[in-house]
Amino acid sequence: MNILVLGVGNVLLTDEGIGVRVVESLYDNYQFPTNVEVIDGGTAGMELLEIIANRDHVILIDAVNTGADAGNVVTLEGDEVPALFRDRISPHQLGISDLLGVMTLTGELPKEFTLFGAVPFSMDTGVTLSKEMKPLMAELVSLVVNKLTTLGCRVTQVEHTNSHNDKRVA
Repeated sequence: MNILVLGVGNVLLTDEGIGVRVVESLYDNYQFPTNVEVIDGGTAGMELLEIIANRDHVILIDAVNTGADAGNVVTLEGDEVPALFRDRISPHQLGISDLLGVMTLTGELPKEFTLFGAVPFSMDTGVTLSKEMKPLMAELVSLVVNKLTTLGCRVTQVEHTNSHNDKRVA
């Protein structure tokens, strides 16, 4: 199974960057099998076509506007994922919406989608998550790791040492 874990968002707009921040945490703290690719998609849209096209499963992490209260963690699967991007909360989501539309027309849409998201507390200018959003990052990381495990992937947490050079050992 060819799996993509893709975090998207604008890290210059506080909580809008949650998807990218989750992917950074995954990349820093876990090792993945060769069939799993973990990518920071930033605010890219159509540029992601070749990366996403024809995957068996795409796990997308993003800030989402579902109408729920700020801080709600959302899990969507299958056809619910493209439907979410019809109502956008940020400019990068226009690109994702267009991208999914093109892949539908060309027959390159991934076989399965899972989206893990959080409703943002803040979309103010700033390069760090709001203090309210920071605790949700661990929950989103856990959701991604658990999903990969249920898909049959062996995900290994990296142990960090306290040495001067912060060398990592598996």
